[in-house]
Amino acid sequence: MSFALNGPSELLFYVNGRKVTEKNADPETMLLPYLRKKLHLTGTKYGCGGGGCGACTVMISRFDPGTKKIRHYSANACLLPICSLFGAAVTTVEGIGNTKTRIHPVQERIAKCHGTQCGFCSPGMVMSLYSLLRNIPKPSMDQLMEALGGNLCRCTGYRPIVDACKTFCKATDCCQSKENGIHCLVQEESELLDSEQGNGTCEKLFQEEEFLPLDPTQEFIFPLN
Repeated sequence: MSFALNGPSELLFYVNGRKVTEKNADPETMLLPYLRKKLHLTGTKYGCGGGGCGACTVMISRFDPGTKKIRHYSANACLLPICSLFGAAVTTVEGIGNTKTRIHPVQERIAKCHGTQCGFCSPGMVMSLYSLLRNIPKPSMDQLMEALGGNLCRCTGYRPIVDACKTFCKATDCCQSKENGIHCLVQEESELLDSEQGNGTCEKLFQEEEFLPLDPTQEFIFPLN
């Protein structure tokens, strides 16, 4: 695979699978305003503008010629000059799924687990988790928490967001890390009380068996030309 300049001053990269070329690109132009104003991809939000809130998180994919593998990583679009993206592939929240075609499992689970309120931070949360899953389809809780470490939420609170993300984690023996986020002793006590009272009400906020499965074969393929 190779990326060749068509001219001495032409920048080439990809956004959501589409080739983007920019002649005489301004080295001071950051990816965030370029996405929002030039490409009209406004799902990537402008928050703090200093890389502190994670609302502008996107996924950057690069081919590593040394390992012959593609590496995906999350990045703050507000801090990323477009001139640093030559040959890279950028994926925004619009690129992974939508309600008109196919919503992505990450988007679905955050919504169904009540992990969004005003929704401003949600695209960044989605893309941070999506980037992690592209590298590690079954992450641990530690990997999950590290991936979300740069994303701030000011209204919903982190419990429902983490509950949604935990549904992608590999199983652990720790009761605190179970997918439903309920301590095992609390759950056992609730189930016992329900059986005594004949209460068939489900205490869970979501049904995991109804979630769309995560299928890595359906993800974006890194563009080769």
